[in-house]
Amino acid sequence: MEVAGIYLGPIIQALLDKLVSPAVSNYARREGMDAQLKKLEKMLPAIRAVLANAEDKQLENDAAVKLWMDELTDLAYDLDDLLDDLATQTLGRELIKPQSHASTSTTSKVRQLNPLKLYHNMKSKKDMKSKIEDITKRLEDIEKQKSILNLKENAEVIGFKTTRGGRETTSFVYNSEVCGRVQDQEAIVAELLKDEVSADNFSVIPIVGMGGIGKTTLAQLVYNDERVEGRFDLKAWVCVSDDFHAYVHRVTKAILQEVTSGSHDSVSLNMLQQKLKENLSGKKFLLVLDDVWSDKYEDWQLLKLPFNVGAPGSKIIVTTRHESVASTMTLSQAYQLKGLSNDECLSLFAHHALEKENFDADPSLKGIGMEIVSKCKGLPLAVKTLAGLFRNKRQSSEWVDILNSKIWNLPEQSGGILPALQLSYHHLPSHLKQCFAYCATFPKDYEFDKAELVLLWMGIGLLQQSKEKDRMENFGNKCFDDLLSRSFFQQFGSSKLLFVMHDLLHDLAIHVSGKISVRLDKLEGNEQFEIPKRARHLSFVRQYYEAFQKFRPLCKVQHLRTLLALPVQAHASAYLAKKVLFDLLPNLQCLRVLSLSGYSITELPDSIGHMKHLRIMVHNFTFMECL
Repeated sequence: MEVAGIYLGPIIQALLDKLVSPAVSNYARREGMDAQLKKLEKMLPAIRAVLANAEDKQLENDAAVKLWMDELTDLAYDLDDLLDDLATQTLGRELIKPQSHASTSTTSKVRQLNPLKLYHNMKSKKDMKSKIEDITKRLEDIEKQKSILNLKENAEVIGFKTTRGGRETTSFVYNSEVCGRVQDQEAIVAELLKDEVSADNFSVIPIVGMGGIGKTTLAQLVYNDERVEGRFDLKAWVCVSDDFHAYVHRVTKAILQEVTSGSHDSVSLNMLQQKLKENLSGKKFLLVLDDVWSDKYEDWQLLKLPFNVGAPGSKIIVTTRHESVASTMTLSQAYQLKGLSNDECLSLFAHHALEKENFDADPSLKGIGMEIVSKCKGLPLAVKTLAGLFRNKRQSSEWVDILNSKIWNLPEQSGGILPALQLSYHHLPSHLKQCFAYCATFPKDYEFDKAELVLLWMGIGLLQQSKEKDRMENFGNKCFDDLLSRSFFQQFGSSKLLFVMHDLLHDLAIHVSGKISVRLDKLEGNEQFEIPKRARHLSFVRQYYEAFQKFRPLCKVQHLRTLLALPVQAHASAYLAKKVLFDLLPNLQCLRVLSLSGYSITELPDSIGHMKHLRIMVHNFTFMECL
């Protein structure tokens, strides 16, 4: 199920900001359209207030709500284009004069466009008024559907998510079902056996990694390790998960119940902490806090108060997807858990698909198994989830059929990898949701340059929290760093400048962006590609002109905001890029971002001057801005 529109909150806020901007207000007042825009300004907040509830219903497979969100997404983009047109009528538009970026830019590749004059096709007052009336009517219809769909206002309007209910984990683990992790287990056990002196009498060992990487499994292995068993007076395992309601109170109660094996209902936090102190006093304890999400420093300061009475050498293992959680709890370096090797994944796959240690008894299936686990990129949860599709199948033809099918489109009810990764997505603030979803525009295994991606986010208007360019760029850098710290990006090899996205996270980005982002990177032979009418961002990876005929449908998608022509290799066919420019651009009047990275083009068409919304263009690996 696609969930396009899931990050509409900040988009609608940006529309409200534009509606009251001087450029739009001046035009509306001068042309007698004030009342119509005021009507839009009044309706949008009411729509925004029910978005979180609409998202919940959409995730519950409510088809009617999904259609409502799709229509709202289309309208939001159309209104944004219209408001930009209105502002253009008032202000006109000239390219910003060249200026030095030495002290403010995040990349040496950035420079301003040459100061050429932009010539715009000025629309008539009648045309503008007709468009406003059409959008107003569509928004009225959308607003009327709110009550019919029983959409209710909730916390999304102030930027917070309501709880979605957490997962449960236990300390039990079957060692025979775990593949790899020997070195990881040894490293954590070594930390547990250290008797270093700490001012708090306890030390925190954070295990950080993306969803499905095996953090809980590693903690289980360590918790049950024989070397650990006799080193602590008591042990406790608490799954914190994503329930933030009464966070400190709930977790304290859970720890106390683990320590005492008793029930402590309807007790104040003060009483809970007093009882916990009594039970921990003078004892060397091992506590596992599994799946922690809250990085609020004040929560941790309150939660840890009873721990100080424990004996020196007490340890707390914390598993989390966020580096910010680890840094809240300790200044020590977090243990970054990596994926499994292909051999380890293959053994894990054999265990869950065949209930065997290897493929020795089924050699005909081994090659197919290797292809399958290569798609998992070291993620154990993905391996186990996919292995479940192959259980009770012993014919190679059956395995081939599954391999060639869309094996990543797993049902959400399966408890598999997609729901596990969706949890990470749902905990993102709205502005990070839209930045992450935009990455679906790029092909898999794309090597992201942080500075370039930030400028693209700026170009399509995802970083509207700050109106000043320098501050907007700084905010974009923080957005990227936040996604990186939450494991949505990974550093590419030893490079400190390039980053990649795990294949499954890329699948998640595609999943949440719906048909908004499209990639034309796998066309073969005479294959044609039908571009969804809802598409706003598009990329293609082709090298030669003969592929150009396949992109003719681009001419029909006039609402594209992003067009990324990504080369197979540097300085690829300039002829293809020229054809894209000269034939397509006149039809793409809503374009904000145009990338021709790597194409050796020595001239630009006159139609560039008519691209009234164009903000970022990448030409011969050089960013040119008209923000």
